Amino acid sequence: MPKIANVRVKSISAYQQGRAFVNPKEDKESYDDYEERTWRDRMHTDNDGMVFIPGIQFKKSLETAASFLGIKIPGKGNSLYTKHFLAGVLVLDNVPLDIHKDDVPGLAVFCDSRGVRGGSNPRVWKKFPTIQEWEGVVTYYIIDDTITNEVFEKVVKESGNFIGIGVYRPKNGGYYGRFEVQDITWESN
Repeated sequence: MPKIANVRVKSISAYQQGRAFVNPKEDKESYDDYEERTWRDRMHTDNDGMVFIPGIQFKKSLETAASFLGIKIPGKGNSLYTKHFLAGVLVLDNVPLDIHKDDVPGLAVFCDSRGVRGGSNPRVWKKFPTIQEWEGVVTYYIIDDTITNEVFEKVVKESGNFIGIGVYRPKNGGYYGRFEVQDITWESN
């Protein structure tokens, strides 16, 4: 039977979104005009225009932290928890931020035109939606009994400290998308 961890998180740093989108250029529209018209399309929003953080971002952050930490499973030789976090934890819900897309400021960044870190593509100005302060509750479903509450708590805390979520997060050499765990409420399903 899966365990459920409701993790209340709060930002340590701003959070940038970079959702992929398709929005064709209009006739005779310049790159700068196109960027100004479409940068809000990089946000994850519901049908009412309210911004959310995709749950998969927290899942991927957790997986990466587990891999990075390399915690051994007691009594299992050199076996690590990494594969158990990969296959044994789910985040099924998005995290609403209670902010409308029209109220989110954009931050202009001079970056690789194709988003490749250290790439040789031309550099261009792109605007990314940037939310300075954010918080919410992330619900993790732990379906692998190998993962103890203590190990989960350590990994989820470290995922916020040095992996992060979103664009320009620490995992990718940045400093946005960091969060701290405020508390964890456990329940059984």
